[in-house]
Amino acid sequence: MTNKDNVTMHEKNMQQVSAKQKVGKTVVLVAVYVFLLLMALIVLFPFYWMIISSMKTLDEYRMSVPTFWPRQIMLSNYVEAFTAAGLGRLFLNTMYVGIISTLLSLVITVLSAFAFARLEFKGKDMMFAALLATMMIPGELFTITNYNTVTQLGWMNTYTVLIVPFLVSVFYIYLLRQNFMQIPNELYLAAKVDGTSDIKYLWKVMVPLSLPTLISITILKMMGSWNSYIWPRLVANDEAHRMVTNGLRNAFTDTTGDVNYPVQMAAVAIVSAPLFLVFIFLRKYIMAGVSRSGIKG
Repeated sequence: MTNKDNVTMHEKNMQQVSAKQKVGKTVVLVAVYVFLLLMALIVLFPFYWMIISSMKTLDEYRMSVPTFWPRQIMLSNYVEAFTAAGLGRLFLNTMYVGIISTLLSLVITVLSAFAFARLEFKGKDMMFAALLATMMIPGELFTITNYNTVTQLGWMNTYTVLIVPFLVSVFYIYLLRQNFMQIPNELYLAAKVDGTSDIKYLWKVMVPLSLPTLISITILKMMGSWNSYIWPRLVANDEAHRMVTNGLRNAFTDTTGDVNYPVQMAAVAIVSAPLFLVFIFLRKYIMAGVSRSGIKG
């Protein structure tokens, strides 16, 4: 067998191996996409069911055999849901609590993270470790102690009780502190030599460099305020301070105890829409902020 024949045989073998590898990669890729499509359908189906249920009549909703598309589209359910539950007032209350608590929480988080990342003081590491240890405590225990505290302070049924108890988040402080630690300490030392104050350095240097993480914290804090249910249910049951989560609980139950489920589903869809839009348009900031804080630069 000549060298030319050997080369030709080797090329054929390489082509066969390459073809098998391409087929294998294609099969794996198809399997991955089929799996992702299946998972997406499982995740999206409850949202689909919520939307179609919100546009059905009550009789169609109660049918023994459910329909997967409304026989008669009832967009009036959304109008009734908005007026019957007083969603306008609930939205204003929730936005007020969310905006105020987010701004105050950002101030506390930024100052605390800067102190733990750059300032030197006695017991800093021990204090930070103690703060991290509180993350191991179940949230229900905080609810009980906070409830006793606000009752003694006379804060029940006020905006204060919805804002103050959860201004400090150890997780957000830890997240931002890790991001601050990635900024070279030489910048801070150079700024101190130039006579720059800590607040000015924080505002001019560290905050702009950590903007993705700060945006992530802002979004997560707003979403947490929007989704809060147990705490507002315990401490703010009067008409003036209800939020979207606890204000819808009994809004669609008549005097006989029957619930208008399509209208209730319409209200849930309206309340869920802002968070859905936030996730769609701002998800890259959430992922970028969290990932930047987990990478040591």
